[in-house]
Amino acid sequence: MRKLILTGLFLAPVTLAQTPEPDWAVVETEALEHFRALLQFDTSDPPGRELLAAEYIRDVLEAEGIAVELLSNNPDRPNVVARLEGDGSEEPLLIMAHTDVVNVDEEKWIFPPFSATVDNGYVYGRGAVDDKDNLAVALMIMLELKRLNIPLKRDVIFLAESGEEGATEFGIEFMIEEHFDKIEAEYCLAEGGSVSRVEGETRYASVQTVEKIPYRLELVATGVAGHGSVPLQTNSVVRLAKAIVAVADWRSEVRLNETTAAYFERLASISAPDAAARYRAVLDPRRISDVDEYFLANEPRHASMLRSSLSPNLFDAGYRINVIPSESAASVDFRALPDEDIPAFLNQIRAVVNDPAVEVSLGERNTRPPGQASLDTVAFTAIEAGIDKHYGVITLPTMSTGATDMAYLRNLGVQCYGIGPAIDTEDAALGFGAHSDQERILIDELHRFLRFNWDVVVDIAAAETM
Repeated sequence: MRKLILTGLFLAPVTLAQTPEPDWAVVETEALEHFRALLQFDTSDPPGRELLAAEYIRDVLEAEGIAVELLSNNPDRPNVVARLEGDGSEEPLLIMAHTDVVNVDEEKWIFPPFSATVDNGYVYGRGAVDDKDNLAVALMIMLELKRLNIPLKRDVIFLAESGEEGATEFGIEFMIEEHFDKIEAEYCLAEGGSVSRVEGETRYASVQTVEKIPYRLELVATGVAGHGSVPLQTNSVVRLAKAIVAVADWRSEVRLNETTAAYFERLASISAPDAAARYRAVLDPRRISDVDEYFLANEPRHASMLRSSLSPNLFDAGYRINVIPSESAASVDFRALPDEDIPAFLNQIRAVVNDPAVEVSLGERNTRPPGQASLDTVAFTAIEAGIDKHYGVITLPTMSTGATDMAYLRNLGVQCYGIGPAIDTEDAALGFGAHSDQERILIDELHRFLRFNWDVVVDIAAAETM
């Protein structure tokens, strides 16, 4: 009988203690206070001065007994690093956001851009959705993990970085080159995703797992200078114009990766029949050309996700109306697929231009290295579960056509995932989105994003306790 009793004990299921839950009413009030305080710091980049925001974050963390470092190669542009130690059984989790914001044209704002005005359930301010929402939420996660003394199986590292908006030499590049040991992690959560709301209803969540790589393509046409009264066939302006048209009309190769294939497959599952058919056609090499033209005309973001893209955006030619210039130049926004062979791609462009008088080369630009996060990780599983719990929608792994600082970390093997709060899709057209003349976020969605983050971080990093 004694043997049977012991066997029964060993077979009994283990009961795990639940992770303590924050007092959300109190925590959400505090989160809003920190969020508005951070919005009120003018951290416009350029010129770039994140110091006051960094010092605010440092002071808040240190008040809770969390050790903080300010690391910089420019005293006005520090990066804030803090770490909560786990038991070391798993590699660290990094949660990061940037303190700088793009600059503003104040005259176009309804409310002052650094006032953090609350109106009709929204908070208005530069950085409201890029990226002080993630910043305030990550700060609160660190505070609550510490306050509730959550046992961790992996360190949780907080990074508030400077310079993301085009000056990465002060932020992520500096941290990687000089202090990578302080932020090295298995997983990373940062900006780059969002939950899409249409007329107040959530439709799907995007989680960025890979991004296109930005380059600057330069076209320089040369010809014979002369008097404008005598047109010349060698006119550099004409040569450049023809080259730009050729580049703009060219269709580079369509190519999927793990993320974009999963994106279109999942998007098809929640779309109307005609749209679903188009998205499924993307997955069939024999049918992709059937929908390519439709995407280019009607869904340009999807067209950009399928190929390395070229957008001529700058044109510099001539200096007098009666002078034919000997040189004309244009700059093209070149966004490459992560696996693009750049030298080979440039040779393709030269063949498309087909004019020896037009030089094709890469210009100076703050680019990013290649890298991709896997969909088969405990972190992505935790994110999907959190999205299902808090938003009740499907997760679409997404390749961003823009650029984030996660690329630098992915290139070093860190599995990085871009997440974000629910955003009204109508806001972009109304001018309330990131980098717009207005920027705003619903307070309720900031709070929901905080709860979602908490569950994801706890799922990834909290230790199991008896």
